Amino acid sequence: MKKILMFALVLAAATSQAQEKTVMVGGAAMYPSKNIVQNAINSKDHTTLVAAVKAAGLVDALQGEGPFTVFAPTNQAFTLLPEGTVETLLKAENKAQLQGVLTYHVVSGNWDAQSLKDMIKKNNGKATITTLSKDTLYASLDEDGNVWLWDENGGKAKVTIANVYQKNGVIHVIDGVLVPKM
Repeated sequence: MKKILMFALVLAAATSQAQEKTVMVGGAAMYPSKNIVQNAINSKDHTTLVAAVKAAGLVDALQGEGPFTVFAPTNQAFTLLPEGTVETLLKAENKAQLQGVLTYHVVSGNWDAQSLKDMIKKNNGKATITTLSKDTLYASLDEDGNVWLWDENGGKAKVTIANVYQKNGVIHVIDGVLVPKM
């Protein structure tokens, strides 16, 4: 009887997830009923980001209630950094610097793509965003309506997959790593 009940619970959970509106990121479905970390660990395109979040000790924070808006760089984005940067940031002695870079990609609140676009238009084409690291990102739109983010050093990243809704916020996949002024 216990096995039948357990099977029924597993089947009900699987059916519930199958009915959720998901977005595919890195070959994995992202479920709105899961939190940011639970989804990110399944994306093959975000293994570097997940390793960095773990090394920085930010897993618990990103599993928190939120809401958070995360601009999530892909593995490819990390390869565009100068050689050795990722390895250096992942060293235990550089934990604070790694936390600074990662929290520069997180904003308090639930900012979907339309909210970002509206904010950009309201501010004459360039919005200022304060990140969890207390630094500033800038957002703009290109002629095709794509959202671009600019860091304080002039680096930029394009939102390539928008509105990946999570239980505790929203993720926007980006093609670059943004770096705060240090």
